[in-house]
Amino acid sequence: MKNKKDIRIAIVGSDFQKFVTDNLEKRCVETLVQHGVGRDRITLVRVPGSLEIPLAALLLAEKKKYDAIVAFGAIHKGKTYHFQQVADECIRGCMNVSLEYQIPVIYEVLAVYDIKDAKERATRKKENRGVEAALSALAMVGVVRAVRKKGYE
Repeated sequence: MKNKKDIRIAIVGSDFQKFVTDNLEKRCVETLVQHGVGRDRITLVRVPGSLEIPLAALLLAEKKKYDAIVAFGAIHKGKTYHFQQVADECIRGCMNVSLEYQIPVIYEVLAVYDIKDAKERATRKKENRGVEAALSALAMVGVVRAVRKKGYE
């Protein structure tokens, strides 16, 4: 994709496990900027927890001004079934937004058994999930634009 200056990206991050989300968001924004997306074209939205991410993504998608939405959060298994419920409903909600509004929703809400695993994925230099989210968003914006332009009939 040649022109990345006109791309608009929204990032929705959970304040729960803020250290993880902050690092994912930071690396995502850095990567988007390195690839030509202006900082003024990146919108950051924070929500209390991962269950609130789909609603924020929906409200952003309704605006029809973003080319992609990136979702960041961390859910870790405790001693109850709540972990599974939150993870399942968050991903289902994000997928519904993506399909209903035909916008890529890049899902990097890390569901882990140990919070150390989420921290590692958010802070490591290679295979950082924030970087991967940015690259996936850019790739999917390119795919969506190509399919819409060419029609593929």
